[in-house]
Amino acid sequence: MTELATAKQAAEAAATLLRKYFTEGVQFRQKDGEAEYNLVSQADVEAEQAIAEIIQETFPTHEILGEETNDGSIDAEHLWIVDPLDGTTNFAHRIPHFAVSIAYYRAGEAQCGVICNPIRNDWYVAEHRKGASHNGRPVQVATATQLSEVLVGVGFYYDRGTMMEATLAAVGDLFREQIHGIRRFGTASLDLAQVGCGLFGAFFEYELSPWDYAAGRLFVAEAAGKLTTCRGEPLPLSKTSLLASNGLLHPKMLAIVKSHHT
Repeated sequence: MTELATAKQAAEAAATLLRKYFTEGVQFRQKDGEAEYNLVSQADVEAEQAIAEIIQETFPTHEILGEETNDGSIDAEHLWIVDPLDGTTNFAHRIPHFAVSIAYYRAGEAQCGVICNPIRNDWYVAEHRKGASHNGRPVQVATATQLSEVLVGVGFYYDRGTMMEATLAAVGDLFREQIHGIRRFGTASLDLAQVGCGLFGAFFEYELSPWDYAAGRLFVAEAAGKLTTCRGEPLPLSKTSLLASNGLLHPKMLAIVKSHHT
């Protein structure tokens, strides 16, 4: 089985579990050592275990880096980066906008990525040098050249101090550029998918972990978009800020988000 086929199979297994818990309900708890609004549940843990079991059955020597229980090294030759439930807060409040995100990296470079919304049965798939697709149809980023032509997606990290203030300040500057609007959906992987599909002209967030964007960064890149940190640096495979755009808007977006980066 190929890496992409394995990613799809693992994503479907996790999606099946999440649909069950979304329908039947599940108890949430605060993550250890985190703010009280940073939630986790048995759904997150079981979904990650289901993903790991499928990957390890096919590729037993590969490492897995997951949000909940797997701690593979980002320096591993063969690394799977997994977010079993991106958008846990939406899930907890019964908002059907969350995702399973799985990416396979070889020697630090993304080879394939799958993002799935289990409720809508939306599948976003990307392969290195083979393009990006939504439910089997090829997609590309928007062609807009002006901020006044687009919606912009934004994410807020759990910090509610200086980082929140910086994000709000950047949003204010974007509105002064006459963007069509801001959208904050709370699921970074799906936000990046919206950039790749041309629905957002850009998306930014001042702090994300690798599992938040591992698949989404490949999706945007394969849809002919551009990604950097919010300082304009190459995107690392570690906790970072992130700016994704259609490329044409990147300099204008970067001037704004960089000016407020703490």
